[in-house]
Amino acid sequence: MTTGTTYYEGLAQRVVFGAGAARGELAGEVKRLGASRLLLVAGESELPLARELVAGLPVVAEFSGVRAHVPIEVARAARRAAREAGADLLVSVGGGSTTGTAKAVALSEGLPILAVPTTYAGSEATPVWGITEDGRKTNGSDPVVLPRTVIYDAELTLTLPTGLTVASGLNAVAHCVDSLWAPQANPVSTASALEGLRCLAAGLPVVRSDGQDIAARHECLEGTYLAAVAFAGAGSGMHHKICHVLGGAYDLEHAAMHAVLLPHVVGFNAAAVPGAATRLASALAGAGFGDGSSAVAGLSALYAALDAPRRLADLGLAEQDLDEAASLSLEKIPPSNPRPVSREQIRTLLHRAWAGLEPEAVPLVPLEGTP
Repeated sequence: MTTGTTYYEGLAQRVVFGAGAARGELAGEVKRLGASRLLLVAGESELPLARELVAGLPVVAEFSGVRAHVPIEVARAARRAAREAGADLLVSVGGGSTTGTAKAVALSEGLPILAVPTTYAGSEATPVWGITEDGRKTNGSDPVVLPRTVIYDAELTLTLPTGLTVASGLNAVAHCVDSLWAPQANPVSTASALEGLRCLAAGLPVVRSDGQDIAARHECLEGTYLAAVAFAGAGSGMHHKICHVLGGAYDLEHAAMHAVLLPHVVGFNAAAVPGAATRLASALAGAGFGDGSSAVAGLSALYAALDAPRRLADLGLAEQDLDEAASLSLEKIPPSNPRPVSREQIRTLLHRAWAGLEPEAVPLVPLEGTP
């Protein structure tokens, strides 16, 4: 536990939780925001649900050209749609890519967002945006993209396929874990991360075995929100930086990529942050995964229970891309990472994740040229 100075800045956001809240509360939340011209943002697969939710509301246009990692051409098209419609509120219904598209509009147009998430992505509770251009994903943080209101409704996740449920939930777990050693980690973000992890580790196995368990899905949404709050407060650590590179350069499926990579980053960093690793292991053990002695073992037990994705190769990353991916990732690793990292170490980590090997607990050995 650090005794140095840390900082935490709370985010101004209204959050509504409740089964059925999307249908029962959406109109009131739109009125509360004083909006009269809504741009509905939803992917093609989510559009029927989104239209149902906004029926009777003053929707002046729709944008459904959502794509993962928000390519710049998608951002430009969505911004154009908002301007041409004279929208004064963005209503996003969907997962992280949908929320990210709405954020791209808010970033340039200054419009508020009302987010109705249907996955465990967590983007709806952070001021972080990302846009991909020429195979490179640029990320930033700006309070203007933080949705003013979020409605978490477990009923909207009931039809989420099992595989996406698991991958999306582990993406939220990654927000918790990376927050423990991210650049601005602080007591508030750590507390949020550990409680979020407890909720997710308890809820996800239940949801996987019984997709209609509304209480477990609600617990997962609570964990998702806490994970995102932790991530927003602590910033992007090594795990997220590598994922941003892989997603932008190789267009890998976002949630599954996070799920695959996370145990390997934990294996690399854990030896350098024994306090954080112990808290992580204890949180997982409290949910029944591992005995509390090893964060990597606890994560492996959770992954086994969820039949989680394990191979970057299955997501479309080619082995010949690993050298480039290692070089690109090295450029983005924050200096505050708990231990120095070399290109060769990242290459090894990525190869193990690519091949689906068990995560490796990497011992602390000084890099050449470091004290």
